[in-house]
Amino acid sequence: MAPFGPTKAQLGTADLGAMRAPRRSLRAVQAATYRRITEVALVLLVAIVVTGAGVRLTGSGLGCTDWPRCTDTTFTPSSDLHARIEFANRLITGLVSAAVAAAVLGSLRLRPRRRDLVWLSWGLVAGVVGQIVLGGLVVLSHLNPWLVQGHFVLSMVLVGNAMVLRHRAGRPAGHRSRPTVTPALARWGWAVVGLAVVVLLTGTLVTGSGPHSGHQEAEPGAGLDAQLEAAREVQRLPLAVHDAARFHGLTMIVFLGAVVWVLVQLRRHHHGHEPLRRAGSWLLTVLLLQGALGYTQYFSGVPPMLVATHILGASLVWVAALHLLLVMIDPNPTDQIGALESTASTPAESGRERTGDLSHGDLVTDG
Repeated sequence: MAPFGPTKAQLGTADLGAMRAPRRSLRAVQAATYRRITEVALVLLVAIVVTGAGVRLTGSGLGCTDWPRCTDTTFTPSSDLHARIEFANRLITGLVSAAVAAAVLGSLRLRPRRRDLVWLSWGLVAGVVGQIVLGGLVVLSHLNPWLVQGHFVLSMVLVGNAMVLRHRAGRPAGHRSRPTVTPALARWGWAVVGLAVVVLLTGTLVTGSGPHSGHQEAEPGAGLDAQLEAAREVQRLPLAVHDAARFHGLTMIVFLGAVVWVLVQLRRHHHGHEPLRRAGSWLLTVLLLQGALGYTQYFSGVPPMLVATHILGASLVWVAALHLLLVMIDPNPTDQIGALESTASTPAESGRERTGDLSHGDLVTDG
């Protein structure tokens, strides 16, 4: 006769399943949690740019003469200050690696899993590995300026990857965004990002030909000529720093002009879009401060603290330019809600846009 009710084996299986179900749910990552993980990764990737600049600005680029060990005989640094600074920066790279690993694991545990976030997070892994290898080559080449430039450029690629990852992590699965602006103005948004790249690259020319080579710096308080003379003990770019600075300044002016023109167009035709207004204001503010800081550091003899702040500013300008482009061409639901709320507050303007009163030359779609 068959037993009434579940058997002991069935009860055991049910209990085991009940125990496993919560564990599976605990391992899943919520969308809000993953967004915070990507924000931490972005902040740390910007921070490592500044700490890496600190290594160069303190003349500690060759504080550790070997890689991955500090010297050919020891893994950890000696009591030398430059060795400790260089080795501390390598340890900070470990924090960045942990944040990147969390971004990858989080994308794999996110439910539902999203392919775009998985690929972007693995892009961070590839970038960090590239940075570690390139950093080793920089040390082994005795601070070759072209490799030092490449180290910074790859850092900016990583920051850009992290910025896009953070942006996309803020949208729900399956969301399809609609560009906020017309294709004509979207192309100008891409042009702004392209000019930001040019400004970053010309900035590395100033760095590569300037006095802060990363090793054997001049005495504190020395003038620019004395710093340049001390820097010649390490290979520098075959450029006059004054010429490189002028060229960099010229590209900065062109970049600023393009940003102002785009913001004027947004204000004329899309002034009710609050997310666009914030993104544009942020970029313009950071860019103006960065320009003022650049001229100040140049005419004050490029003191290390100002140079380090200028490098932080370069990272922030890059992040701000990407943020503006993303809000323009790939807005998140919160960006679109903000646009609808702003449009609703000005029904007369909204009505004119919907009835086709915009001129043929307008670059921005209606909200």
